[in-house]
Amino acid sequence: MDKKFVAIIACVVIVAIAVSAYINFVQDDDIVTIGFLLSDYDPALVVANETDMFGAQGLKTKIIVYNNDYEIINAIASGEIDAAYIGIMPVLASVEDGVPIKILSASQNGGSGLFVSNRSGIDDVSDLDGKNVATPQDDSIQYLLLSNYLKEHGMSIDDLNISSCAGSFINESIKKGKIDAAITYQPYVTINENNGSKILLNSDELMPNHPNCVLIASDEFISKHPEDAQKLSKVHENATNYINNKTDYVANMVPIDGIDNLEIRKAYFYNVSFIYGLDDTFKKSVDDFMKIEVDLGVLKEPISHDKLFWNGS
Repeated sequence: MDKKFVAIIACVVIVAIAVSAYINFVQDDDIVTIGFLLSDYDPALVVANETDMFGAQGLKTKIIVYNNDYEIINAIASGEIDAAYIGIMPVLASVEDGVPIKILSASQNGGSGLFVSNRSGIDDVSDLDGKNVATPQDDSIQYLLLSNYLKEHGMSIDDLNISSCAGSFINESIKKGKIDAAITYQPYVTINENNGSKILLNSDELMPNHPNCVLIASDEFISKHPEDAQKLSKVHENATNYINNKTDYVANMVPIDGIDNLEIRKAYFYNVSFIYGLDDTFKKSVDDFMKIEVDLGVLKEPISHDKLFWNGS
């Protein structure tokens, strides 16, 4: 597991014990506080908020934006927020390290892609050997997808010259010849394809049906407010159905890094699977994902379902 994340999680648990009593004292129990990352878009949360789906379920909510996964984990562990939309990888790492949270619902699957410069001469994964390849960061799901795919094809991440690059800067880096290829998330995969890059592998080819983002809640919130946890899960279900039934309309509703091109915005929605619930199919996808994390040394061992999933669905 990433040493930086382990250290941060250890601090989170200690801080949570110290401040949770104060947070819980001052927080209004009638308000459900939900965290999210602006960079993850989280259209289900945006749709639910914009169409008053929370109010329809009798929920009063406060939405708080955070800069990164670590801030969200810290906030939910300390009691600052009750629930959050977040990537699967920090959730698994946090549960392994004792942070008291559960997955309330699946949220998104897929949504990544590996593409190459049209000048790179790369036609197959074996051609990546020795090439300059960008990923969001080394604890991202894209980094893990690439690491696993390379291992399955007799290569290693160490065979590549890896650098970190935000999605919005990748296109410029490819144009200037600083990188030969990149693996990132939508809509930047489509943006680079429109600018002449070639898609080498999409999410389903890298790892079929892999989990991406989930809706989580703290154990304390679930225990003290089981009815609100049920309502929150229902809101997510309703919002997800809204997205899948009115995709083109939602593409105009959800802010995506200031991207005005509607077709590119739509590409995000048509290349990500928006889902809800905790059915056996999703749980198996998480189990398969955990096995890969264990194999790559990201997790120590798979996490049992009773420690990971909410049992109220």
